[in-house]
Amino acid sequence: MTTKGILGRKVGMTQVFTENGELIPVTVIKATPNVVLQVKTNETDGYEAIQVGFEDKREVLSNKPAKGHVAKANTTPKRFIREFRDVALGDYEVGTEIKVDTFAAGDVVDVTGVTKGHGFQGNIKKDGQSRGPMGHGSRYHRRPGSMGAVINRVFKGKLLPGRMGNNQRTVQNLVVVSTDVEKNVILVKGNVPGAKNSMITIKTAVKARNK
Repeated sequence: MTTKGILGRKVGMTQVFTENGELIPVTVIKATPNVVLQVKTNETDGYEAIQVGFEDKREVLSNKPAKGHVAKANTTPKRFIREFRDVALGDYEVGTEIKVDTFAAGDVVDVTGVTKGHGFQGNIKKDGQSRGPMGHGSRYHRRPGSMGAVINRVFKGKLLPGRMGNNQRTVQNLVVVSTDVEKNVILVKGNVPGAKNSMITIKTAVKARNK
């Protein structure tokens, strides 16, 4: 199965109505045209992939190697550069633009983003643990609980307070509701990981099933 992919930014959520009046919650993803910066082949790189760039950035923010790399595609320096494997290499060459019409309504996709960061959190919020009694007699309220049977170390995997969120996550098998080439927008059914305005990767679902 060949893969298609595009990079974009999460705008937010809204809702649309189908022709038969059904309400569907959708995530709006703005994906300005991506540019193919490099086509990787087995002969030169040991694997097959395309490298795409998304969102222009000012030249002053780029170094010489980056400028030389994008110059081969006759484009400006890009803020985000990612690779897509298992693509049909014959459909792409350096400088090709990938637009939102690479996907159509009804396509099943996987969407990858970086989840919202929540900072340093305790076990109850972070891991969903239960608290102890809140009365005065109990001295156990929101603590992480027993450290285990060994007194001089902590067992691997013990759930303790720590950083929560800000992890790369993929939501699989989301359905494309519609695309708008003029506005460079893709509407995907349901929610996707990440804060508003965060970078999102959309590609053909690896476990696609008919929905």
